Amino acid sequence: MLKIGVLASGRGSNFQAIIDEVEARRIPAKIEILIVDNPKAYAIERAKKHGIPHLYINPKEFQTKEAFYEKIRDELISRGVQLVILAGFMRIVKRPLLDAFPNRIMNIHPALLPSFPGLHGQKQAVDYGVRISGCTVHFVDEGVDTGPIIIQAAVPVHPDDTEESLSERILKLEHKIFPEAIRLFAEGRLEVEGRKVKIKDYKLPEIYFANPEMRE
Repeated sequence: MLKIGVLASGRGSNFQAIIDEVEARRIPAKIEILIVDNPKAYAIERAKKHGIPHLYINPKEFQTKEAFYEKIRDELISRGVQLVILAGFMRIVKRPLLDAFPNRIMNIHPALLPSFPGLHGQKQAVDYGVRISGCTVHFVDEGVDTGPIIIQAAVPVHPDDTEESLSERILKLEHKIFPEAIRLFAEGRLEVEGRKVKIKDYKLPEIYFANPEMRE
């Protein structure tokens, strides 16, 4: 069974979606630890409710960012973690963690990468005037949302959309494709070749594609 470690900074709604799928046994995995960099992160309450061990690591206690990530690395390794999930972790991952978990750190971004990386991807999409946006699950590398893409899902952008309304529409699909990507990893069906992620014996369900009539 795949052992997962989760890093979070905030409310952890994607963390909850992953918990739900693990508890429903649709993902053959166990969440070994939640690590937060914010003692007020609501993700902690979610971990408590489901009996998941949690740990607050204060980045201000470390002289360098590398030392901070060495501590996270050591905590994850000590628990036998095999896959690291960034569930709203608002920091750029540094080399100590990347070296320990090559192509084994996943993140989800609220835009169709490589478009609109970084903060406020939904606002960037609205401001740019795109017709379709969405979300992307990808492996993490040294860049900002530049790692190999695993799964993407698309939603329409309506003329009257705001950052908030588009974010809400995208979030519904985030909660579907992030657990799906983890399931595929747990089943050994992901293979990374350069920038491409190959998925064995898989066709992306149509629900993950844009429906022009959808106005939820």
